[in-house]
Amino acid sequence: MTSTHPTPEIAAALAPRGRHRHRVVVVGGGFGGLRVVRGLRGAPVEVTLIDRRNFHLFQPLLYQVATGALAAGEIATPLRAIFKRQANARVVMGEVEGIDLDARRVSLRRLGDGSRRRQVEYDTLVVAAGAGHSYFGHDEWRDAAPGLKSLEDALEIRRRVLLAFEAAEAEDDPARRRAWLTFVVVGAGPTGVELAGQIAEISRETLRRDFRAIDPADAQVLLVEAAGRPLTSFHPRLSESARRSLERLGVTVCTGRQVVDLDERSVTLGREDGDPERIAARTAVWAAGVTGSPLAGMLAESSGAPLDRAGRIGVEPDLTLPGRPDVFALGDMVTLADGRGGTLPGVAPVAMQQGRFAASVIRERLAGRAPSAAFRYHDKGSLATIGRARAVAQFGPVRVAGPLAWLAWLGVHIAYLVGFQNRILVMLRWMASFVTRGRGSRLIGREAEPAPAAEVGRTAAS
Repeated sequence: MTSTHPTPEIAAALAPRGRHRHRVVVVGGGFGGLRVVRGLRGAPVEVTLIDRRNFHLFQPLLYQVATGALAAGEIATPLRAIFKRQANARVVMGEVEGIDLDARRVSLRRLGDGSRRRQVEYDTLVVAAGAGHSYFGHDEWRDAAPGLKSLEDALEIRRRVLLAFEAAEAEDDPARRRAWLTFVVVGAGPTGVELAGQIAEISRETLRRDFRAIDPADAQVLLVEAAGRPLTSFHPRLSESARRSLERLGVTVCTGRQVVDLDERSVTLGREDGDPERIAARTAVWAAGVTGSPLAGMLAESSGAPLDRAGRIGVEPDLTLPGRPDVFALGDMVTLADGRGGTLPGVAPVAMQQGRFAASVIRERLAGRAPSAAFRYHDKGSLATIGRARAVAQFGPVRVAGPLAWLAWLGVHIAYLVGFQNRILVMLRWMASFVTRGRGSRLIGREAEPAPAAEVGRTAAS
Protein backbone atom coordinates (compact mmCIF):
# COMPACT_ATOMS: atom_id res chain seq x y z
CA MET A 1 0.00 0.00 0.00
CA THR A 2 1.31 3.46 -0.93
CA SER A 3 2.19 5.70 2.00
CA THR A 4 0.34 9.04 2.32
CA HIS A 5 3.36 10.66 3.97
CA PRO A 6 6.68 11.82 2.51
CA THR A 7 9.62 9.48 2.94
CA PRO A 8 12.05 10.25 5.79
CA GLU A 9 14.66 11.29 3.21
CA ILE A 10 12.34 13.84 1.66
CA ALA A 11 11.18 15.10 5.05
CA ALA A 12 14.79 15.61 6.11
CA ALA A 13 15.69 17.37 2.89
CA LEU A 14 12.74 19.74 3.19
CA ALA A 15 13.22 20.58 6.84
CA PRO A 16 13.77 24.34 7.14
CA ARG A 17 16.99 25.51 8.72
CA GLY A 18 16.34 28.03 11.45
CA ARG A 19 13.11 29.54 12.70
CA HIS A 20 11.36 30.75 9.60
CA ARG A 21 8.72 29.76 7.11
CA HIS A 22 9.68 27.33 4.37
CA ARG A 23 11.74 29.27 1.81
CA VAL A 24 11.16 28.52 -1.88
CA VAL A 25 13.57 30.12 -4.35
CA VAL A 26 12.52 30.11 -8.02
CA VAL A 27 15.14 30.94 -10.66
CA GLY A 28 13.63 32.18 -13.93
CA GLY A 29 10.55 34.30 -14.57
CA GLY A 30 9.44 32.49 -17.72
CA PHE A 31 6.41 30.26 -18.19
CA GLY A 32 7.58 27.56 -15.79
CA GLY A 33 8.80 29.85 -13.02
CA LEU A 34 5.66 31.97 -13.24
CA ARG A 35 3.43 28.92 -12.73
CA VAL A 36 5.44 27.78 -9.72
CA VAL A 37 5.09 31.13 -7.95
CA ARG A 38 1.41 31.44 -8.79
CA GLY A 39 0.82 27.87 -7.66
CA LEU A 40 2.19 28.73 -4.21
CA ARG A 41 -0.17 31.65 -3.65
CA GLY A 42 -1.56 31.36 -0.13
CA ALA A 43 0.79 28.52 0.83
CA PRO A 44 2.76 28.74 4.13
CA VAL A 45 5.99 29.59 2.31
CA GLU A 46 8.22 32.53 1.48
CA VAL A 47 8.75 32.64 -2.29
CA THR A 48 11.67 34.47 -3.88
CA LEU A 49 11.65 34.77 -7.68
CA ILE A 50 15.05 35.55 -9.20
CA ASP A 51 15.50 36.74 -12.78
CA ARG A 52 18.10 38.87 -14.50
CA ARG A 53 15.26 40.72 -16.22
CA ASN A 54 12.51 42.59 -14.42
CA PHE A 55 9.82 41.29 -16.76
CA HIS A 56 8.10 38.16 -17.97
CA LEU A 57 8.46 37.73 -21.74
CA PHE A 58 5.76 36.08 -23.83
CA GLN A 59 8.14 34.32 -26.19
CA PRO A 60 5.57 32.83 -28.61
CA LEU A 61 4.94 36.35 -29.96
CA LEU A 62 8.58 37.44 -29.98
CA TYR A 63 8.79 36.97 -33.76
CA GLN A 64 6.09 39.65 -34.16
CA VAL A 65 8.33 42.15 -32.39
CA ALA A 66 11.16 41.04 -34.69
CA THR A 67 9.02 41.82 -37.74
CA GLY A 68 7.44 45.07 -36.53
CA ALA A 69 3.93 43.75 -35.95
CA LEU A 70 4.02 44.39 -32.20
CA ALA A 71 5.96 46.66 -29.87
CA ALA A 72 8.28 45.18 -27.25
CA GLY A 73 6.19 46.37 -24.30
CA GLU A 74 3.09 44.63 -25.61
CA ILE A 75 4.47 41.13 -24.97
CA ALA A 76 6.40 41.84 -21.76
CA THR A 77 4.98 42.40 -18.27
CA PRO A 78 6.93 43.56 -15.19
CA LEU A 79 7.32 40.70 -12.73
CA ARG A 80 6.57 42.95 -9.77
CA ALA A 81 3.27 43.96 -11.37
CA ILE A 82 2.33 40.31 -11.84
CA PHE A 83 2.92 39.43 -8.18
CA LYS A 84 2.04 42.69 -6.47
CA ARG A 85 -1.01 41.11 -4.83
CA GLN A 86 0.73 37.88 -3.81
CA ALA A 87 1.87 38.64 -0.28
CA ASN A 88 4.15 35.60 0.08
CA ALA A 89 6.16 36.35 -3.08
CA ARG A 90 8.98 38.80 -3.72
CA VAL A 91 11.08 39.49 -6.81
CA VAL A 92 14.87 39.84 -6.83
CA MET A 93 16.52 41.12 -9.98
CA GLY A 94 19.90 39.47 -10.35
CA GLU A 95 21.88 36.87 -12.27
CA VAL A 96 22.70 33.50 -10.74
CA GLU A 97 26.43 32.75 -10.77
CA GLY A 98 26.52 29.78 -8.42
CA ILE A 99 24.38 27.24 -6.58
CA ASP A 100 25.63 25.45 -3.45
CA LEU A 101 23.37 22.42 -3.15
CA ASP A 102 24.81 21.26 0.17
CA ALA A 103 24.52 24.67 1.84
CA ARG A 104 21.21 25.38 0.07
CA ARG A 105 22.42 28.73 -1.14
CA VAL A 106 22.13 30.64 -4.44
CA SER A 107 24.81 33.21 -5.28
CA LEU A 108 23.80 36.25 -7.32
CA ARG A 109 25.57 39.02 -9.17
CA ARG A 110 24.50 42.12 -11.07
CA LEU A 111 21.72 42.92 -8.68
CA GLY A 112 19.13 45.54 -9.42
CA ASP A 113 20.33 47.75 -6.55
CA GLY A 114 23.79 48.00 -8.08
CA SER A 115 25.56 45.76 -5.58
CA ARG A 116 27.84 43.11 -6.99
CA ARG A 117 27.16 40.03 -4.90
CA ARG A 118 24.41 38.53 -2.79
CA GLN A 119 23.43 35.12 -1.46
CA VAL A 120 19.91 33.79 -1.06
CA GLU A 121 19.22 30.71 1.08
CA TYR A 122 16.48 28.22 0.31
CA ASP A 123 14.70 25.17 1.64
CA THR A 124 13.34 24.25 -1.79
CA LEU A 125 14.90 25.40 -5.05
CA VAL A 126 13.18 25.49 -8.45
CA VAL A 127 15.35 26.25 -11.48
CA ALA A 128 13.53 27.15 -14.69
CA ALA A 129 16.23 29.03 -16.57
CA GLY A 130 15.23 28.22 -20.15
CA ALA A 131 17.46 27.60 -23.14
CA GLY A 132 19.36 29.34 -25.91
CA HIS A 133 20.08 28.59 -29.55
CA SER A 134 22.60 25.95 -30.53
CA TYR A 135 24.82 26.65 -33.53
CA PHE A 136 25.97 23.01 -33.60
CA GLY A 137 29.57 23.79 -32.80
CA HIS A 138 29.75 26.95 -34.93
CA ASP A 139 29.34 29.71 -32.39
CA GLU A 140 31.22 32.01 -34.77
CA TRP A 141 27.98 32.17 -36.77
CA ARG A 142 26.13 33.82 -33.90
CA ASP A 143 26.95 37.42 -34.87
CA ALA A 144 26.03 36.90 -38.52
CA ALA A 145 22.77 35.06 -37.79
CA PRO A 146 21.16 36.04 -34.47
CA GLY A 147 18.67 33.73 -32.82
CA LEU A 148 15.34 34.76 -31.34
CA LYS A 149 15.17 34.18 -27.60
CA SER A 150 15.13 37.66 -26.03
CA LEU A 151 13.74 41.14 -26.62
CA GLU A 152 17.21 42.27 -27.58
CA ASP A 153 17.33 39.52 -30.22
CA ALA A 154 13.95 40.60 -31.61
CA LEU A 155 14.90 44.26 -31.82
CA GLU A 156 18.20 43.40 -33.49
CA ILE A 157 16.49 41.20 -36.08
CA ARG A 158 13.94 43.94 -36.75
CA ARG A 159 16.78 46.43 -37.19
CA ARG A 160 18.59 44.18 -39.66
CA VAL A 161 15.48 43.35 -41.71
CA LEU A 162 14.35 46.96 -42.08
CA LEU A 163 17.89 48.22 -42.63
CA ALA A 164 18.34 45.71 -45.46
CA PHE A 165 15.57 47.40 -47.46
CA GLU A 166 17.10 50.82 -46.76
CA ALA A 167 20.52 49.59 -47.90
CA ALA A 168 19.04 48.09 -51.07
CA GLU A 169 17.33 51.40 -51.86
CA ALA A 170 20.69 53.18 -51.67
CA GLU A 171 22.64 50.52 -53.61
CA ASP A 172 23.31 50.97 -57.33
CA ASP A 173 25.06 47.66 -58.05
CA PRO A 174 22.43 45.01 -58.99
CA ALA A 175 24.32 42.08 -57.40
CA ARG A 176 24.85 43.86 -54.10
CA ARG A 177 21.23 45.01 -54.15
CA ARG A 178 20.06 41.40 -54.61
CA ALA A 179 22.19 40.37 -51.63
CA TRP A 180 20.54 43.02 -49.46
CA LEU A 181 17.11 41.80 -50.62
CA THR A 182 17.86 38.16 -49.81
CA PHE A 183 16.79 36.90 -46.39
CA VAL A 184 17.70 33.45 -45.07
CA VAL A 185 15.92 31.85 -42.12
CA VAL A 186 17.65 28.72 -40.84
CA GLY A 187 15.33 26.18 -39.24
CA ALA A 188 11.74 25.40 -40.28
CA GLY A 189 10.20 24.80 -36.89
CA PRO A 190 7.32 27.05 -35.77
CA THR A 191 9.61 30.04 -35.12
CA GLY A 192 11.36 29.75 -38.48
CA VAL A 193 8.11 29.29 -40.39
CA GLU A 194 6.52 32.26 -38.64
CA LEU A 195 9.55 34.50 -39.25
CA ALA A 196 9.82 33.57 -42.93
CA GLY A 197 6.13 34.19 -43.50
CA GLN A 198 6.24 37.55 -41.76
CA ILE A 199 9.32 38.76 -43.68
CA ALA A 200 7.61 37.77 -46.93
CA GLU A 201 4.49 39.73 -45.94
CA ILE A 202 6.62 42.76 -45.06
CA SER A 203 8.18 42.76 -48.53
CA ARG A 204 5.00 42.12 -50.49
CA GLU A 205 2.42 44.04 -48.46
CA THR A 206 3.73 46.37 -45.77
CA LEU A 207 6.48 48.06 -47.81
CA ARG A 208 5.06 47.78 -51.30
CA ARG A 209 4.71 51.58 -51.86
CA ASP A 210 7.42 52.84 -49.52
CA PHE A 211 10.47 52.87 -51.81
CA ARG A 212 11.35 54.48 -55.14
CA ALA A 213 14.53 52.77 -56.39
CA ILE A 214 13.55 49.22 -55.46
CA ASP A 215 10.46 47.05 -55.46
CA PRO A 216 10.38 45.36 -52.02
CA ALA A 217 8.41 42.51 -53.58
CA ASP A 218 11.62 41.48 -55.35
CA ALA A 219 12.96 40.30 -51.99
CA GLN A 220 13.83 36.61 -51.80
CA VAL A 221 13.07 34.79 -48.56
CA LEU A 222 14.67 31.37 -48.12
CA LEU A 223 13.65 28.97 -45.36
CA VAL A 224 16.33 26.32 -44.85
CA GLU A 225 15.61 23.02 -43.10
CA ALA A 226 17.87 19.99 -42.77
CA ALA A 227 14.91 17.62 -42.44
CA GLY A 228 12.70 16.58 -45.33
CA ARG A 229 9.81 18.89 -44.48
CA PRO A 230 8.97 21.99 -42.47
CA LEU A 231 7.23 21.71 -39.08
CA THR A 232 8.43 18.17 -38.42
CA SER A 233 6.54 18.03 -35.11
CA PHE A 234 3.26 18.34 -37.03
CA HIS A 235 1.43 15.76 -39.12
CA PRO A 236 2.90 15.48 -42.65
CA ARG A 237 -0.34 16.76 -44.17
CA LEU A 238 -0.08 19.95 -42.13
CA SER A 239 3.60 20.29 -43.02
CA GLU A 240 2.68 20.17 -46.69
CA SER A 241 -0.09 22.71 -46.14
CA ALA A 242 2.40 25.03 -44.44
CA ARG A 243 4.83 24.59 -47.33
CA ARG A 244 2.17 25.56 -49.87
CA SER A 245 1.15 28.61 -47.82
CA LEU A 246 4.76 29.75 -47.56
CA GLU A 247 5.31 29.32 -51.28
CA ARG A 248 2.18 31.34 -52.04
CA LEU A 249 3.72 34.12 -49.95
CA GLY A 250 6.87 33.89 -52.07
CA VAL A 251 9.05 31.97 -49.61
CA THR A 252 11.46 29.43 -51.09
CA VAL A 253 11.43 26.37 -48.81
CA CYS A 254 14.77 24.52 -48.97
CA THR A 255 14.32 21.17 -47.22
CA GLY A 256 16.98 18.51 -46.93
CA ARG A 257 19.66 21.23 -46.95
CA GLN A 258 22.16 22.02 -44.20
CA VAL A 259 24.09 25.21 -43.58
CA VAL A 260 27.81 24.44 -43.93
CA ASP A 261 29.13 27.99 -43.72
CA LEU A 262 27.76 31.38 -42.83
CA ASP A 263 29.10 34.91 -42.60
CA GLU A 264 27.84 38.47 -42.81
CA ARG A 265 27.65 38.38 -46.60
CA SER A 266 26.55 34.87 -47.50
CA VAL A 267 25.07 31.53 -46.47
CA THR A 268 26.48 28.32 -47.91
CA LEU A 269 24.21 25.29 -48.17
CA GLY A 270 25.41 21.74 -48.60
CA ARG A 271 24.23 19.47 -51.38
CA GLU A 272 23.98 15.70 -51.18
CA ASP A 273 24.73 15.30 -54.87
CA GLY A 274 27.21 18.10 -55.57
CA ASP A 275 29.28 21.03 -54.43
CA PRO A 276 27.95 23.40 -51.76
CA GLU A 277 25.86 26.33 -52.95
CA ARG A 278 26.85 29.82 -51.80
CA ILE A 279 23.96 32.28 -51.55
CA ALA A 280 24.75 35.99 -51.31
CA ALA A 281 22.57 37.22 -48.45
CA ARG A 282 23.15 40.11 -46.07
CA THR A 283 20.45 39.09 -43.57
CA ALA A 284 20.24 35.68 -41.87
CA VAL A 285 18.26 34.56 -38.83
CA TRP A 286 18.91 31.40 -36.83
CA ALA A 287 15.91 29.34 -35.68
CA ALA A 288 17.49 25.87 -35.55
CA GLY A 289 18.44 23.90 -32.47
CA VAL A 290 18.48 24.75 -28.77
CA THR A 291 20.92 24.29 -25.94
CA GLY A 292 20.13 24.26 -22.24
CA SER A 293 20.87 27.19 -19.97
CA PRO A 294 24.37 27.25 -18.44
CA LEU A 295 22.64 26.65 -15.12
CA ALA A 296 21.80 23.13 -16.34
CA GLY A 297 25.51 22.37 -16.59
CA MET A 298 26.11 23.96 -13.20
CA LEU A 299 23.46 21.78 -11.56
CA ALA A 300 24.69 18.66 -13.36
CA GLU A 301 28.23 19.21 -12.13
CA SER A 302 27.07 19.74 -8.55
CA SER A 303 24.55 16.90 -8.39
CA GLY A 304 25.95 14.29 -10.77
CA ALA A 305 22.80 14.44 -12.90
CA PRO A 306 23.32 13.64 -16.60
CA LEU A 307 23.40 16.16 -19.43
CA ASP A 308 22.22 15.30 -22.92
CA ARG A 309 23.91 16.43 -26.14
CA ALA A 310 21.83 19.62 -26.13
CA GLY A 311 23.07 20.59 -22.67
CA ARG A 312 19.78 19.77 -20.95
CA ILE A 313 19.84 18.18 -17.51
CA GLY A 314 18.14 14.88 -16.77
CA VAL A 315 15.63 14.89 -13.91
CA GLU A 316 13.63 12.34 -11.96
CA PRO A 317 9.99 11.71 -12.96
CA ASP A 318 8.91 14.16 -10.24
CA LEU A 319 11.18 16.84 -11.79
CA THR A 320 13.73 16.76 -8.95
CA LEU A 321 17.45 16.19 -9.37
CA PRO A 322 18.71 12.67 -8.63
CA GLY A 323 19.35 12.43 -4.89
CA ARG A 324 18.19 16.02 -4.36
CA PRO A 325 14.46 16.03 -3.54
CA ASP A 326 14.72 19.68 -2.50
CA VAL A 327 15.82 20.83 -5.98
CA PHE A 328 13.46 20.94 -8.98
CA ALA A 329 14.46 21.72 -12.56
CA LEU A 330 11.92 22.25 -15.33
CA GLY A 331 11.19 23.80 -18.70
CA ASP A 332 13.50 23.97 -21.72
CA MET A 333 16.63 23.25 -19.68
CA VAL A 334 15.60 19.69 -18.76
CA THR A 335 15.19 16.44 -20.65
CA LEU A 336 12.43 14.05 -19.58
CA ALA A 337 11.01 10.97 -21.26
CA ASP A 338 7.56 11.38 -22.77
CA GLY A 339 6.56 7.75 -22.24
CA ARG A 340 6.54 7.04 -25.99
CA GLY A 341 10.23 6.51 -26.58
CA GLY A 342 11.08 10.20 -27.00
CA THR A 343 11.48 13.26 -24.82
CA LEU A 344 9.11 16.10 -24.02
CA PRO A 345 9.36 19.07 -26.41
CA GLY A 346 10.77 22.38 -25.26
CA VAL A 347 7.56 24.36 -25.63
CA ALA A 348 5.65 26.71 -23.36
CA PRO A 349 2.78 24.31 -22.49
CA VAL A 350 5.27 21.76 -21.12
CA ALA A 351 6.95 24.39 -18.94
CA MET A 352 3.61 25.68 -17.66
CA GLN A 353 2.36 22.23 -16.70
CA GLN A 354 5.68 21.39 -15.07
CA GLY A 355 5.53 24.60 -13.06
CA ARG A 356 2.07 23.80 -11.77
CA PHE A 357 3.17 20.25 -10.97
CA ALA A 358 6.22 21.43 -9.00
CA ALA A 359 4.07 23.85 -6.99
CA SER A 360 1.58 21.08 -6.18
CA VAL A 361 4.39 18.76 -5.05
CA ILE A 362 5.76 21.42 -2.72
CA ARG A 363 2.30 22.03 -1.26
CA GLU A 364 1.65 18.33 -0.73
CA ARG A 365 4.99 17.78 0.95
CA LEU A 366 4.50 20.69 3.33
CA ALA A 367 1.06 19.33 4.20
CA GLY A 368 2.66 15.98 5.14
CA ARG A 369 1.12 14.11 2.23
CA ALA A 370 2.86 12.05 -0.43
CA PRO A 371 2.59 13.95 -3.73
CA SER A 372 2.16 12.51 -7.22
CA ALA A 373 5.14 10.35 -8.05
CA ALA A 374 5.59 11.44 -11.67
CA PHE A 375 4.87 14.38 -13.93
CA ARG A 376 2.60 13.61 -16.86
CA TYR A 377 2.28 15.99 -19.76
CA HIS A 378 -1.17 16.47 -21.27
CA ASP A 379 -0.72 17.53 -24.87
CA LYS A 380 -3.48 20.01 -25.70
CA GLY A 381 -2.35 20.51 -29.27
CA SER A 382 0.05 22.52 -31.41
CA LEU A 383 -0.37 25.59 -33.57
CA ALA A 384 1.81 27.55 -35.98
CA THR A 385 0.93 30.59 -38.03
CA ILE A 386 2.35 31.27 -41.48
CA GLY A 387 0.84 34.64 -42.27
CA ARG A 388 -2.39 36.54 -42.70
CA ALA A 389 -5.26 34.05 -42.19
CA ARG A 390 -2.78 31.20 -42.73
CA ALA A 391 -2.01 28.72 -39.95
CA VAL A 392 -1.96 25.04 -39.09
CA ALA A 393 -3.25 23.39 -35.93
CA GLN A 394 -3.49 19.88 -34.57
CA PHE A 395 -5.45 18.81 -31.51
CA GLY A 396 -4.95 15.09 -31.14
CA PRO A 397 -6.53 13.46 -34.20
CA VAL A 398 -8.07 16.77 -35.31
CA ARG A 399 -5.98 18.62 -37.90
CA VAL A 400 -6.93 22.03 -39.29
CA ALA A 401 -5.30 24.42 -41.75
CA GLY A 402 -6.25 27.86 -43.03
CA PRO A 403 -8.41 30.63 -41.51
CA LEU A 404 -9.98 28.39 -38.84
CA ALA A 405 -6.56 27.35 -37.54
CA TRP A 406 -5.49 31.00 -37.67
CA LEU A 407 -8.46 32.06 -35.52
CA ALA A 408 -7.64 29.29 -33.05
CA TRP A 409 -4.05 30.52 -32.95
CA LEU A 410 -5.21 34.08 -32.24
CA GLY A 411 -7.52 32.98 -29.43
CA VAL A 412 -4.96 30.75 -27.71
CA HIS A 413 -2.24 33.40 -27.73
CA ILE A 414 -4.51 36.13 -26.43
CA ALA A 415 -5.73 33.82 -23.66
CA TYR A 416 -2.21 33.00 -22.45
CA LEU A 417 -0.74 36.48 -22.85
CA VAL A 418 0.03 37.89 -19.39
CA GLY A 419 -1.63 41.17 -18.45
CA PHE A 420 -5.10 42.49 -19.30
CA GLN A 421 -3.69 45.67 -20.80
CA ASN A 422 -1.38 43.72 -23.09
CA ARG A 423 -4.26 41.55 -24.28
CA ILE A 424 -6.28 44.62 -25.25
CA LEU A 425 -3.33 46.33 -26.94
CA VAL A 426 -2.38 43.23 -28.93
CA MET A 427 -5.96 42.62 -30.07
CA LEU A 428 -6.26 46.25 -31.22
CA ARG A 429 -2.91 46.07 -32.97
CA TRP A 430 -3.87 42.85 -34.76
CA MET A 431 -7.21 44.29 -35.88
CA ALA A 432 -5.54 47.41 -37.26
CA SER A 433 -2.90 45.33 -39.05
CA PHE A 434 -5.53 43.05 -40.56
CA VAL A 435 -7.48 45.99 -41.95
CA THR A 436 -4.57 48.15 -43.11
CA ARG A 437 -1.94 45.45 -43.76
CA GLY A 438 0.47 47.74 -41.95
CA ARG A 439 2.89 47.35 -39.05
CA GLY A 440 3.15 49.93 -36.31
CA SER A 441 6.66 49.18 -35.00
CA ARG A 442 9.03 49.79 -37.88
CA LEU A 443 11.63 51.99 -36.21
CA ILE A 444 15.29 51.23 -36.85
CA GLY A 445 17.27 51.52 -33.64
CA ARG A 446 20.98 51.51 -32.98
CA GLU A 447 22.97 48.30 -33.18
CA ALA A 448 22.53 46.21 -30.04
CA GLU A 449 25.46 45.70 -27.72
CA PRO A 450 26.65 42.06 -27.69
CA ALA A 451 25.49 40.09 -24.66
CA PRO A 452 28.15 39.03 -22.16
CA ALA A 453 29.27 35.45 -22.70
CA ALA A 454 27.87 34.37 -19.34
CA GLU A 455 24.41 35.53 -20.38
CA VAL A 456 24.25 33.63 -23.65
CA GLY A 457 21.61 30.92 -23.43
CA ARG A 458 20.08 32.25 -20.22
CA THR A 459 16.47 32.97 -21.07
CA ALA A 460 13.04 32.40 -19.64
CA ALA A 461 11.53 28.90 -19.95
CA SER A 462 9.28 28.19 -23.09
